[in-house]
Amino acid sequence: MKHRPKKKARGARVVSSEVLFQGRVFALKRERVSEPGGIETTREIIVHPGSSVVLPLFPDGKILLIRQYRHAAGQYLWELVAGHKEPDESFVEGARRELQEEAGYDARRIRKLLEVFPSPGLLGERMDIFLAEGLTKIKARPEDDEKITRRTLPLRQALRWIRSGKIRDGKSVAGILYYAQFTARGKR
Repeated sequence: MKHRPKKKARGARVVSSEVLFQGRVFALKRERVSEPGGIETTREIIVHPGSSVVLPLFPDGKILLIRQYRHAAGQYLWELVAGHKEPDESFVEGARRELQEEAGYDARRIRKLLEVFPSPGLLGERMDIFLAEGLTKIKARPEDDEKITRRTLPLRQALRWIRSGKIRDGKSVAGILYYAQFTARGKR
C-alpha cells in the first residue's frame, strides 16, 4: 500500500474578533472563525505571549525543581523553572531570565528540548522547554509574589515523583519525561 503525504490543513479564517478582557499577561478574545473544512463557529480563546520552561541539570545528573503556590490550582506544586515571555524577548532569553530569577543560576549552555501547547482547546500559549547546563550559582531574584522553595534531586527520584503524583504540573511532567526518554543517556 502506498502512503500518500497528508494534505496540510489550511488555517482558519477569522470572520470577527472581539477582546473581552485585556490583562497584564494575557487577553481573552471571542472570535467567529471559519475553520479548516468550512465549519463556522465561535471560539473564546486566551491569547498568551508564550512561556519559557527550564530544566536545570547539574554535572552529577541531578535536576532542580521549585515549589510554589499556584492559586489557580489552589495548592503548592513542584515544577520546573518557568515564566511567561516578555514582549521583546525570545524564548531562550526568557529561559535565561527565569533561571536567574527563580532558581538563582546562570547557564553556560541552554538548548531547546521541545515545545508544547498546554491546553490548545482554549489557550494559545506555547511553552518552549529548555535544558540548562554548566550552571553557576548567583543570587535569585524572584518577583515579590513568588515564595519559592528549591530542591535538587536525582532524575530517578523526579520520575518516582511523577509516578506517585507529587509532580502534577503538565509542563514539568512533559519536560522531565522527555529529558529522561530522549536526552538523559545513563544520567538516571
